[in-house]
Amino acid sequence: MSKNGQIYRISGPVVTAIGLNAKMYDVVRVGDEGLMGEVIELHGEKAVIQVYEDTSGVRPGEPVTNTGQTLSVQLGPGLLTQIYDGIQRPLPILLEKMGTFITRGVDADGLDQEKKWTFEPTAKKGDKVEGGQVVGTVQETETIAHKIMVPPNMTGTIKSIKSGDFTVSETVCVLEDGTEIAIMQRWPVRAPLPNKQKDAPDTPLGTGIEILDVVSPLATGLAAG
Repeated sequence: MSKNGQIYRISGPVVTAIGLNAKMYDVVRVGDEGLMGEVIELHGEKAVIQVYEDTSGVRPGEPVTNTGQTLSVQLGPGLLTQIYDGIQRPLPILLEKMGTFITRGVDADGLDQEKKWTFEPTAKKGDKVEGGQVVGTVQETETIAHKIMVPPNMTGTIKSIKSGDFTVSETVCVLEDGTEIAIMQRWPVRAPLPNKQKDAPDTPLGTGIEILDVVSPLATGLAAG
């Protein structure tokens, strides 16, 4: 099998492909229009795909291509000021490209790849860093400074770090082993965020609403179900 297969069967948004070398949760492009989908089941040579766009008109025999990547999102400055659809396509960008009604087969980056942000280092050359450690900040809004951190499960010593204006995909820090750190990071949506430790909540959340504070008290930092 190769990374290219073909459609075997279609049932609404669920497509079965054959001849596709894929793993669970690989992102694939389905049909002649390259609709985005995700492998949700594997049965021998058949891969069951959840397509995240309308499959009307797609037929058996059309190509299916495996990207070899899992579904991921772009994390970085500009995230807070955007409005997205379910696969992190900015709705204002889709409006420009397609008009009022969303059509299929259109891609858009989750973060603006051309806008420049001012990066201010908080670490320096020679510093030893590890995953989650802040190496600099970007002033995303008037009140929010976006912290640029070392990606999880990564350690090393800073070889170079620079200040200035950069796009989200440009390198701002390089470790001695050659690892490059950009302002933006990609994170697989199905991978849980790592943490060093979990602290037990100890501060009550006072809402000022008696029925909530007395009958259903919450701790600061928790979610209300």
